[in-house]
Amino acid sequence: MAKIIDLSQMIYVGMPVYKKLPQYNMKVHLNHEDWQDKPNSGTATPSVHQITMSEHTGTHVDAINHMGISYAKQSIDTMPLTKFYTDGICLDFRNKGLKELITSSEIIAELARNNLVIHENDTVLICTDHYINHYDTQQWPNGPGLTAEAAEWLGLQKIAAFGVETMSPGVSGVSNRQVHEICGALNFTHYENLINLNQLLGVGRFKFIGLPLKIKGGTGSPVRAVAIIE
Repeated sequence: MAKIIDLSQMIYVGMPVYKKLPQYNMKVHLNHEDWQDKPNSGTATPSVHQITMSEHTGTHVDAINHMGISYAKQSIDTMPLTKFYTDGICLDFRNKGLKELITSSEIIAELARNNLVIHENDTVLICTDHYINHYDTQQWPNGPGLTAEAAEWLGLQKIAAFGVETMSPGVSGVSNRQVHEICGALNFTHYENLINLNQLLGVGRFKFIGLPLKIKGGTGSPVRAVAIIE
């Protein structure tokens, strides 16, 4: 029987969000008591919530139009679903500390160490244990990330996407902007805020699913990312 690994953060009021993005909020919009004409029952059992958040809340995927002005027409609803349902591999970079960079030579060495090969249209996941070690702490924004040249190297392998546990694929203020720009230029994307990547180390290849919402014009979307191990 296939094993399904949940790779998605919980979404909740007060969760960390990236820099100036709107905070997630949820409130009761309709309740069962009102529907049953019992408005003064003293209880309010939700039947519908209203939620407010950005497209880049929690575990999410970036659309190509998020990467730069010249990609304005490549919104999340225009991206083929084959980008979000792929084969995957997970690489071990738990040795990386806060704000440390991951280079292409280190990725190549990790592939060789595990006898893994990146195939075209793969999703490559980067395990750093940053979520386990620093989620919802002052150090949460300061995770490790890819160098620009590592992102370019991955893009040249014609992958569908890569994914990280951190809030940004590069190190903020060092390589993050360039990593986004390279994703746009080479037409691949990335997932942020993944969890449980340590459970994928050593398993070889697996199926990765991170389907986005079909948001017209969207610059990204929350996903319920999972890995399926046969």
